[in-house]
Amino acid sequence: MRKTIALLLTACLAAPLAAQAAGPKPGDVSAAFGNTLLTIDPDGRSRKIWLKPDGTWTGLSRRGLDLAGKWTVKGDKVCLTQSKPRLPGSMCERFPTEPGPSLQTKAQGKTVQLKLVKGRVTN
Repeated sequence: MRKTIALLLTACLAAPLAAQAAGPKPGDVSAAFGNTLLTIDPDGRSRKIWLKPDGTWTGLSRRGLDLAGKWTVKGDKVCLTQSKPRLPGSMCERFPTEPGPSLQTKAQGKTVQLKLVKGRVTN
């Protein structure tokens, strides 16, 4: 009986720790705050995007032009709408949940890498 109680107690204590060790869930953008999301095109040029906790974002285009808009989370994807310069519709993609490895996605028929980089990268 004591072994059963000890095992149950151990399992109850270990479950929250295992959940934390599993890392952030897809769609969790908290790691992006204060960091830079790069969208890297096949030619190596990239856009820089900075998400803000208030649901807005700013960025720089491949040519260095200012970008801005709003973001929302839908399931495991982050959706961006762009207001500067204005573009119709929105783009919804899975975002990296931590700095490091990139995610591969398709955008306008081409393969694009999404990578979260520590800090505010401007060049």
